[in-house]
Amino acid sequence: MTSNNFSLTHLVRKPQTAARPPLLVLLHGIGSNEDDLFSFVPHLDDRFLIVSARAPYVMRAGMYAWFNIEFTPGGMIPDLEQAEESRRLLTGFIDEAVEAYDADPGSVYLMGFSQGAMMSLSVALTRPDKISRVVAMSGRLPQHVIEKAASTEALSRLEVFITHGVYDDVIQIENGRACRDELERLLVTVTYREYPMAHQVSMESLRDITLWLEASLDGRRANQE
Repeated sequence: MTSNNFSLTHLVRKPQTAARPPLLVLLHGIGSNEDDLFSFVPHLDDRFLIVSARAPYVMRAGMYAWFNIEFTPGGMIPDLEQAEESRRLLTGFIDEAVEAYDADPGSVYLMGFSQGAMMSLSVALTRPDKISRVVAMSGRLPQHVIEKAASTEALSRLEVFITHGVYDDVIQIENGRACRDELERLLVTVTYREYPMAHQVSMESLRDITLWLEASLDGRRANQE
């Protein structure tokens, strides 16, 4: 676990390749930590330098958030100020990781689950100059992110793979579909898949994610239709 001289505490898996590897940053969901998505590392391409980051806001021991959410009778109310601060923090952290681990700045991937998916999309849509690919698992696209999005010309170079469970009772499937539609409107290249699962990452969805990432590294388009 690394924290000194970095904005965020994180775990690292070194690649099997030579210098300047592609960087894959893993972003966990609310109430979790950097160990969560790091458990997927054995399934992920060994050409990646993998960094799993811990969110900055402490909920309780071992549980962190990218931004707090207030649950009210009218629905969930996110702390948008914290969300914006985390977006800026992540953008800076990516620069730190690229420099410290000698990664390829032109090949930075984000992979997030739930709130981590929201943060992945938030960074990518506002700074597509820094991010080339995103895997967004069981998340949604908040309106405040859309309002800050870069130009469609800049976003047309971004590629996103969205996975969502049709039985998700935390972030309903309609959110995944709306995210797909909005990204397509912004001219982002989108691959979208639904799975017979709840708010989770199934082995089927993880297999498809792995294939999509491998295809991207190989410079080809995975068959996700």
